[in-house]
Amino acid sequence: MAGGGFATSANGVEFEAKITPIVIISCIMAATGGLMFGYDVGVSGGVTSMPEFLKKFFPAVHRRVEAGADKSNYCKYDNQGLQLFTSSLYLAGLTATFFASYTTRTLGRRLTMLIAGVFFIIGVALNAGAQDLAMLIAGRILLGCGVGFANQAVPLFLSEIAPTRIRGGLNILFQLNVTIGILFANLVNYGTAKIKGGWGWRLSLGLAGIPALLLTVGALMVTETPNSLVERGRLDEGKAVLRRIRGTDNVEPEFADLLEASRLAKEVKHPFRNLLQRRNRPQLVIAVALQIFQQCTGINAIMFYAPVLFNTLGFGSDASLYSAVVTGAVNVLSTLVSIYSVDKVGRRVLLLEAGVQMFFSQVVIAIILGIKVTDHSTNLSKGFAILVVVMICTYVAAFAWSWGPLGWLIPSETFPLETRSAGQSVTVCVNLLFTFIIAQAFLSMLCHFKFGIFIFFSAWVLIMSVFVMFLLPETKNVPIEEMTERVWKKHWFWARFMDDDKDHMFVSGEKSNGKSNGFDHSTRL
Repeated sequence: MAGGGFATSANGVEFEAKITPIVIISCIMAATGGLMFGYDVGVSGGVTSMPEFLKKFFPAVHRRVEAGADKSNYCKYDNQGLQLFTSSLYLAGLTATFFASYTTRTLGRRLTMLIAGVFFIIGVALNAGAQDLAMLIAGRILLGCGVGFANQAVPLFLSEIAPTRIRGGLNILFQLNVTIGILFANLVNYGTAKIKGGWGWRLSLGLAGIPALLLTVGALMVTETPNSLVERGRLDEGKAVLRRIRGTDNVEPEFADLLEASRLAKEVKHPFRNLLQRRNRPQLVIAVALQIFQQCTGINAIMFYAPVLFNTLGFGSDASLYSAVVTGAVNVLSTLVSIYSVDKVGRRVLLLEAGVQMFFSQVVIAIILGIKVTDHSTNLSKGFAILVVVMICTYVAAFAWSWGPLGWLIPSETFPLETRSAGQSVTVCVNLLFTFIIAQAFLSMLCHFKFGIFIFFSAWVLIMSVFVMFLLPETKNVPIEEMTERVWKKHWFWARFMDDDKDHMFVSGEKSNGKSNGFDHSTRL
């Protein structure tokens, strides 16, 4: 049964909004884009620790790993080509995001997700059948294109279709599926590593076809968001969809808000240029900072290379994959905590608590490794090994209920409609750029920093926690169309950017002072 409730608009009118089955089903199907993203993140670390995979594509690394003590424990996997296998996906995603911004705006959220699914399927086929490094990288690049399109469309879709009071929880479905994808990849790698004959890595890469098909089928089944339909002039269809997803015929007030938001959005001819306007700087700064900070927690370094990292620390091959599965399971369970608590305790509380937990666990890991793991010997006893895994799980848990989901949720709910596609595009671009940098650099950083890599990331955690404390406003239970009035205009620092007299918008190709064409600051979703 649908749950009843109301969302409040900026002008005080209550929007009736039930939690309907179509909303839940659509959000679950759309969020499978996160499943694909997560599987791609998790699978690369597993296959790059498989001897047969290394032997075929990276023989120099394979020889170094087999040599054992002849090479520093921290430098066994330091190879630019190996890092490019992982990071090429994110560089391709970064490029694809620019095209995805256009398709999201002109073709809609649903069709953009379908395009992502097609890219994923082709990329999986190339990866699973790869005969040389070029074919392997080409497959990863196509997967990256899918990531760019999916990460652009899915968070927008989820934010726009969900009722206000459960928007945070439904949006985090994307991140939950990312964590499930990582866990699924770790379990697959654990099984395929035991396959005799050296073709286990092909199965690992090929099984990415399951989430790819789920996303493609899901994109065919879900309904387009009313926001996107209205934005593209399909008003009757937009109103009909709004009735279906809200479970009521009383949608006139909300539909009027959508029409007004669409009218204002269409007057903006340069959305990317508008992002730089004074009134949009707070949202832009927050979105960019969250993406940089999310990657500088070091989470993707651990998730990309978990089996490699555990191997480096002296775990056997089976034990390293098993440990990666454990961290993947913690990742999933902790994301469920976020879904339950994000709309109750708020975004800031989760981020600040996690900052303390992540900082503590990284410092403890650095101390243990500094004492026990040297260049040519691993004196990691069973007790200390278990403690390292526990601390990594503590760190992963904190990330999974904070920076993981909230790094995507907060930007998707703060941009006004006239700059939302452009803002989401910048958000995804910055995220993928820094994901690429970390993926390309981590194994080299591990080689040179050694245990200090965890000190490096813990310092970033401290910086980002201070940023959250002073500069990140709370957006819990605030309708998207009210963000400016209730959040930005009341913040001690960001309010100064909300001065109408200093705001110059690029409207209809010309600069406007905002009075005639107007952006009242309660621009609605």
